[in-house]
Amino acid sequence: MADKEATVYIVDVGQSMGERRNGRSVTDLEWAMQYVWDRITGTVATGRKTAMMGVIGLRTDGTSNELEDDVHFSHISVLSNIKQFLMPDIRKLEEVIRPSETNKGDAISAIILAIQMIITHCKKLKWKRKIVLITNGRGRMSDENLGEIIKRIKEDNIELVVMGCDFDDPDYGFKEEAKDPRKDDNEALLRSLVEDCDGVYGTLEQAVSELDVPRVKVVKSMPSFKGYLQLGNPEDYETALRIPVERYYRTYVAKPPTASSFALRSEIPAEDQPESSETAAATQGNQSGDALTSVRTLYTYQVDDESAPGGKIDVERDDLAKGYEYGRTAVHISETDENITTLETYAALELVGFIQSDKYDRYMHMSTSNVIIAQRANDKAALALSSFIHALFELESYAVARLVMKENKPPVVVLLAPSIEPDYECLLEVQLPFAEDIRTYRFPPLDKVITVSGKVVTEHRNLPGDDLLDAMDKYVNSMELVDNDEDGDPVETMPIEDSFSPVVHRIDAAVRARAINPDEPVPAPSERLTKFSHPPEDLLEKSKQHLERLIDLADVKKVPPKAKGRKRTRETEKPLSGLDVDSLLHQEKRSKISPNNAIPEYKQRLAQVDDIEIVKEATKQMATIVEDQIRHSLADANYDRVIEALGTMRDELISYDEPAIYNDFLRKLKEDLLQEKLGGDRQELWWLIRRSKIGLIVQRESDQSKVTDAESKEFMSAK
Repeated sequence: MADKEATVYIVDVGQSMGERRNGRSVTDLEWAMQYVWDRITGTVATGRKTAMMGVIGLRTDGTSNELEDDVHFSHISVLSNIKQFLMPDIRKLEEVIRPSETNKGDAISAIILAIQMIITHCKKLKWKRKIVLITNGRGRMSDENLGEIIKRIKEDNIELVVMGCDFDDPDYGFKEEAKDPRKDDNEALLRSLVEDCDGVYGTLEQAVSELDVPRVKVVKSMPSFKGYLQLGNPEDYETALRIPVERYYRTYVAKPPTASSFALRSEIPAEDQPESSETAAATQGNQSGDALTSVRTLYTYQVDDESAPGGKIDVERDDLAKGYEYGRTAVHISETDENITTLETYAALELVGFIQSDKYDRYMHMSTSNVIIAQRANDKAALALSSFIHALFELESYAVARLVMKENKPPVVVLLAPSIEPDYECLLEVQLPFAEDIRTYRFPPLDKVITVSGKVVTEHRNLPGDDLLDAMDKYVNSMELVDNDEDGDPVETMPIEDSFSPVVHRIDAAVRARAINPDEPVPAPSERLTKFSHPPEDLLEKSKQHLERLIDLADVKKVPPKAKGRKRTRETEKPLSGLDVDSLLHQEKRSKISPNNAIPEYKQRLAQVDDIEIVKEATKQMATIVEDQIRHSLADANYDRVIEALGTMRDELISYDEPAIYNDFLRKLKEDLLQEKLGGDRQELWWLIRRSKIGLIVQRESDQSKVTDAESKEFMSAK
């Protein structure tokens, strides 16, 4: 269980905090709130009820605190008592944190008030207590009773953190020039107080600059297995080995927060409003604080029944039977028969064999890694497991074991590898595949070509030569991410410790940014997240000449992007021989489409176009041919030819981005069919057009179309 936390933020909102200094585009308060909002939203994002916060406003216009009768505590207001912060609290805090019209208010008194708030809330219970003071140090501060304050902070184990706007920090390397004497004295006073309390003192410059560093969540691990590591059957043999152990995750996939479904909360009608004024105020506050309500999913199960209204009846979930798919058939297995298929197992980690470490291939891993340690507070188990670990290490071997996590759970085969560090010993565990998990794929060799007759060829156009291999070797070496320092020791230019998951931290930062500023766009991702998405500039420059030589030797050519649509701008495909077949056969470009070979000639005509007018003319000829086929059709004799011709026209004009030509023709064709202008009653043909789905070209099929799906559906009706 996570520890209980109580943090009080003291935010200086004095008049001087509303000024811009040292060339910044934001005020001191806006600059400081970047740090405060980051800490608050980070805590809210955890959703922990035991992580509580309170906020005190320093140098406010008014006074609102428990000790407001004392003049030393004037112009200090408790903006929020210690509690779990939620979105409504963030919205409320945003409204009240504004620069005041006064510079009166003592930061030391605000610290005393924060100590009182923590003592009152936490009492003598075990809490992590923390006070964070954010100020520019330009107000008056009293140094009375500092000894008592320091003593109280230490007695209650409170961590004091002071972050100041433009505070001098030799460790960070920041110093403000031409500093105001009062601010200089205040900085010295606060630094002395923090050092005596063993707290943290720093400049806001450093804190804000490190806000884009992703926070790595520290997870309190819970055991995923508690049982015995055993060799042999302890129930039948006294010599069997049995060691109490515990299993914990060593690595685990970090996943971004998932999105949930919500709906806007509907307003309560006036006639349904509660009569009580207190209840009405509470309801109104709830609506203003949370405008969303969660969506609940309701499942209903229905079966076909011709005798029931609507042809279906509802059934309860308890009446459903479990079925397994076998091809397209659902096979039912009763619970009695299904229990027979359940393998009766008992929770245990049983050794089944050993393997030399050099005989094991790393690609056999099938899971994230875990650690096996001895049972806590069991010295005898720790000694036994340590002996087993050292035996594996000395023999350079791994152990293979059968793991059952819980009773009646399917077993898995795992590999146990020894891990020995100066102050820590454990077994590393990963899951191994069963025979059914292995997929064997055969690939041709990369260093030779085997012909059909079985001849081995080492020099081939598909095999790299010595020059190409040498160029590739030099290029890879030039992109090496490890450099040498002054002493010649290797230094990583891009250490893995600086690599963060872009998905996890990007979504987390976006959610927290939107929580504070719901109407502003989400800021760009941090450079620390995109750092590893591209190689360093110096490496690119260093490897440029090797890359150019590699491109030249490999004869790398850029492949033009495949044209999507726009057939008018695409050159006609030519045969590999390069010969002009049309000119050899003395064929001229067709200007008139023959009704006997309409579809091929229509395609050929469009393939030769260089002007939109030719497309229109060819489509006009095709439309005339279609109308003649309908007009002279004996019953439905020509209907199939008409459907094929319409489909060809539709596909070709979509490719040429000319949907309007086809849509105009189809509208006219429908009008003539329904008005019986094409040889009598042809409504059956219109039904075939609807069934063949060759209606109007809509926007999702062509960007040039202005027809929506709804308009197309209405047009395809029989009316």
